[in-house]
Amino acid sequence: MRLSILAAILWAGLIAGCDKVEKTQGPPQPKVDGESVVFAPGSPQLSSLVSEEAIERPAAAASLNGRLAWNEDKTVRIFTPLAGRVERIAVQPGDRVQQGQTLAIIASPDLGQAQADARRAQGEYALAEQNLARVRELHQFGVAAAKDFYTAQADFARAESELKRTQARLKLYGGGAQVDQSYALKSPLTGVVVEKSINPGQELRPDQMGAGAPAQFVITDPAYLWVLLDASEKDLPHMKAGRMLKVQVPAYPDKLFEARVAAVADFLDPATRTIKVRATLDNSKRLLKSEMFVTATVNDNAAKILQVPARAVFFQGGGNFVFADDGKGGYTRRKVETGDVFDGNIAITAGVTPGQKVVTDGALLLQQMLQPRRVVK
Repeated sequence: MRLSILAAILWAGLIAGCDKVEKTQGPPQPKVDGESVVFAPGSPQLSSLVSEEAIERPAAAASLNGRLAWNEDKTVRIFTPLAGRVERIAVQPGDRVQQGQTLAIIASPDLGQAQADARRAQGEYALAEQNLARVRELHQFGVAAAKDFYTAQADFARAESELKRTQARLKLYGGGAQVDQSYALKSPLTGVVVEKSINPGQELRPDQMGAGAPAQFVITDPAYLWVLLDASEKDLPHMKAGRMLKVQVPAYPDKLFEARVAAVADFLDPATRTIKVRATLDNSKRLLKSEMFVTATVNDNAAKILQVPARAVFFQGGGNFVFADDGKGGYTRRKVETGDVFDGNIAITAGVTPGQKVVTDGALLLQQMLQPRRVVK
């Protein structure tokens, strides 16, 4: 009887000891390997970890501010090449002119000198030509010496060269052979006169037309305009030659005009930190005017942005990181490159793939587990 009671007491003590050992050991500890943390199934920490997928969305339309300007490929600024006095002005701002049409008449002594030089060169050429013919004939009959023949040939060549030079100069100025000193300032293209800065009787001198001086006339084709825009660095992916833009002006809030990007500057303005963008716009209906302020938008339907909740990203040691949910209790820390923050989400440009789950709640717990533990001696 006593042996049975003693055996029962020993058995009960053994069972109690085993229960105490199990309670002392507790749940299994997570496994930490480099940048990864793996939890055993049923670990209580898993209940505090929440993950969400990284998703793609269409890129938002970029909005740029700018202004309209004359299309410089269809614009000319006209300066007089000769000094003189304005005698008559043939056109006014707003007039449409044809290529070669006279804009103003200038009385120019410089043109008179060019006309006189051409007339004199023509007379000297005729005289040299006659002299060469006479000396050649005499030389053939042995009357004139070879030296005289060669001299006549040289004189004729000089006279011919001078004639060509003076005629080319006169042709460049557009003056006639008659010495009238009347220079016609003409339009080199078809368009509309948009600026005029001369008056009758005004004295003009080419040496006074330095940098910044207004042109006598500005002629352009207003059916073609430039859109000059200021873009930021984040807009660069949208700003490519050939890209179509939607342009809006305050004067026509319900209308959208199309423009095509023609050129993007290769540098940033150091003062404004913006990039100059130039686009071309068809203004054949003549609704838009130069120097109007515009707002241009570009929406690239093919562009996608990968985003995750902003709370999934944390800063550590000079970089941004997330914890990727590898499944089956595994989590790996990854370095990411981020973009803009919008509506509680943050754009990810590198480090995460679409559909990848990242930890949104509990990232701090995982980060603490990756910290090296100090050994107390």
